[in-house]
Amino acid sequence: MPFWTDTKLADMTEAQWESLCDGCGKCCLIRLEDEDTGDIHTTDVHCKLFDSGSCRCSNYAERKANVPDCVKLTPETMSELTWLPMTCAYRLVQEGQPLFDWHPLVSGDPDSAHKAGMTVRNQTVPEGKVKVRHLVRRIKIWPGEENA
Repeated sequence: MPFWTDTKLADMTEAQWESLCDGCGKCCLIRLEDEDTGDIHTTDVHCKLFDSGSCRCSNYAERKANVPDCVKLTPETMSELTWLPMTCAYRLVQEGQPLFDWHPLVSGDPDSAHKAGMTVRNQTVPEGKVKVRHLVRRIKIWPGEENA
């Protein structure tokens, strides 16, 4: 039985926890909150540390030091992170849902999420290239989030 089906997030080893990440890159995108409704909207603008080609943080170990408002996913913070993508394995495991067939842990292929079109690889721009007032123009609905 795969570890993610019978191990709670809080009980996972660091290696198990990290392996849940499918590398979609969606958690590294800038989000906007509608002041009136509280709705969260995801843009196609990424954090300054995000590498759009690899779809990974360029300085993962030191990300909090370099980007103080970077949100670190932990079992303790999961209940607060309602903006996580509907396809996020951390969210799915927390909710007792199965991982998608394209998830690397299921497929056995580290590039399966990219091949399935479920990542932001090479589809984003760095935050320093977009003026804050133009962020609203950069709102995008990503694959897997259509019904969010």
